Amino acid sequence: SCALSKTILEWFWKAHDPTTMNRQGADVGTQYRSVIFYETEEQRERAERSKAAYQQTLKSEIVTEIAPAKVFYRAEGYHQDYYRKNKYEPYCRHVIQPKLEKLHIEL
Repeated sequence: SCALSKTILEWFWKAHDPTTMNRQGADVGTQYRSVIFYETEEQRERAERSKAAYQQTLKSEIVTEIAPAKVFYRAEGYHQDYYRKNKYEPYCRHVIQPKLEKLHIEL
């Protein structure tokens, strides 16, 4: 279980556009929806408060869902630590790297 910390929520809001429905950049579809999954009532409340606070900084409405976590499927091995293993691939350079820079994260 992963704690829904203040830092994780701050990064979540900054790393993507939570005002676009089923889209992140050029990627479109329900698998690209903005959603926060929670495991406890405390996490749900923290996510709701964070969403409300971030909404105050935006003109467009946040469409991010906040939903209970259900079954979790671990990604295949080749997806694990993808950025570190593929740092120079075009997707990593053009999609992931700008997000890391925006968050001031160096990997």
